[in-house]
Amino acid sequence: MRAVRFHEHGGPDVLTVDEIDRPSATGHDVIVAVHGAGVNPVDTYFREGSYEPFTLPMIPGIDVAGEVVEVSEYVEDYEVGDLVYGTGIGKDHYGGYAEYAAVPVDRLAKLPAGVDPVAAGGAGVAAVTAWRALIDHATLQVAETCLIHGGSGGVGHAAVQLAAAAGAHVITTGRPEYHDRLTDLGADDVFDYRRADLDDAIVEASDGGVDVILDHRMHEYLGFDATVAATGCRVVGIGEKGAEVGFPQSAAARSKDLQLTMMSMFNTPDFRVPLSGLASLMGDGDLSIEVARTYDLDEAAEAQRAVLEDSVLGKLVITP
Repeated sequence: MRAVRFHEHGGPDVLTVDEIDRPSATGHDVIVAVHGAGVNPVDTYFREGSYEPFTLPMIPGIDVAGEVVEVSEYVEDYEVGDLVYGTGIGKDHYGGYAEYAAVPVDRLAKLPAGVDPVAAGGAGVAAVTAWRALIDHATLQVAETCLIHGGSGGVGHAAVQLAAAAGAHVITTGRPEYHDRLTDLGADDVFDYRRADLDDAIVEASDGGVDVILDHRMHEYLGFDATVAATGCRVVGIGEKGAEVGFPQSAAARSKDLQLTMMSMFNTPDFRVPLSGLASLMGDGDLSIEVARTYDLDEAAEAQRAVLEDSVLGKLVITP
């Protein structure tokens, strides 16, 4: 089979497409013929060596979706022909940038009929992170107001839809060219993150302050979050690699009983729980993963450059 690999750490140029043996199903793995594998910033961190994969040479790709073509004798809940998607590989297992991937069944869920496996290939990190942030950590409730910074990003556009499906009033930020689409995805109010009176606009839209905030750039916005928060606001930060986050010392932060949680998707206790819930939302049409661009295996280096540098709405996906 063909697979993208890096034999050493470095820039995108260390990615090569190699011909290697197709994996076999052992343990509690199934073999997935890959239809789509989302491209995520975390994939580049393993490539450059900021995070350590379990071995070299390594196949990158945390996300995967496709058709089951082989099942281990120890697996009972999946069979050949099932369409599945998952996340959490590409760290301690070979990843999804390949024609086939061996995936543990505890990191998979079945896809409902009609869900595009290419789009589902981009769901994993983005949608599971949004689920963990809003449902597990923030316990977002019906009729609460939720601010999602960067609603056009991979996590952001999934979080907008998830918050809307939960019955929240959804406020998000993004470039003007994405405002109409973010409204279509479920946002009630969309603001240009560059406007000078952004804090006033959000406080007005939230009738005095927001109840839940999902922040992907806490080193920039944590003080801002304190300003626009309602008393008791739950702030969940997914952060950036290498960014230093300081706690705001403003009067607003001290007076509002803010709750701050910093999270990592890799700490998910059981990936099957959010994956199954998100699959149901995709099947019901309440969650749509926007695929901004697709790349073949030979274009993986360009895809990893683009995920860090380009502005798009939704996800970049490798399609072997």
